[in-house]
Amino acid sequence: HVQLVESGGGSVQAGESLRLTCQASGHVSTMYQMGWFRQVPGKEREGVAAIDRGGATFYADSVKGRFTISRDDATKTLYLQMDSLNPEDTAMYYCAADPGLKSLRASSTYRYWGQGTQVTVSS
Repeated sequence: HVQLVESGGGSVQAGESLRLTCQASGHVSTMYQMGWFRQVPGKEREGVAAIDRGGATFYADSVKGRFTISRDDATKTLYLQMDSLNPEDTAMYYCAADPGLKSLRASSTYRYWGQGTQVTVSS
């Protein structure tokens, strides 16, 4: 069983940065793919960035060049560095993990989810 706890969200001005952290507990070493998703009320959850155990990454087009995902399996931590934030990035951000390599970008392929951390960007 794996538990995921996100932190690092908050309220910032456009152009500022935030770093999200996802602390995992349990059998994390078996988590092949890990990712960040976001959701705003009334919209579907969308993939933001994901990384597999070999270091291959996926980024949504809307965040390429601004967000960076990384993982530290030794400390069971997943990070999302978010730079040049804009109001369109406002959402609840969720950490997700799965022991298989299925699809980095598809939320349906992730078995474990955190509770989320809110990111609000004002103009």
